[in-house]
Amino acid sequence: MNNLKNQVVLSEEDYNVLIKHVRPSNNPDQTMSLAYELGRAKVLAKDAIEKERVKLNSQVMVKDLDSQNTMVFRIVTPDLADMKQQKISVLTPMGSALIGFKEGDQVEWKMPIGIKRYVILKVE
Repeated sequence: MNNLKNQVVLSEEDYNVLIKHVRPSNNPDQTMSLAYELGRAKVLAKDAIEKERVKLNSQVMVKDLDSQNTMVFRIVTPDLADMKQQKISVLTPMGSALIGFKEGDQVEWKMPIGIKRYVILKVE
């Protein structure tokens, strides 16, 4: 499984917020990084983005395909991150792994504990 099968789609608004934190890159050595995902992202007007796509401030339900555990959290900018409120920064490995993908997409991402595989179950 490879994230390259799934198209990263971001709103212009989200893209402009993210590039303040991370410089986009097309370097294949940086796959599984937010920089690489930004470098290959399709950027559209906010009203052209499907509601099922993970955006900043989306509440997301994902399933870990290895452990079968389900998690729900909101993806936010770093200044709003608060684990007690299930708000994770888009700059964390999990936030970076999911931003721009949509319900039903399976993503593979390098986490501190190794490669993890997730499926996005719901986006609100």
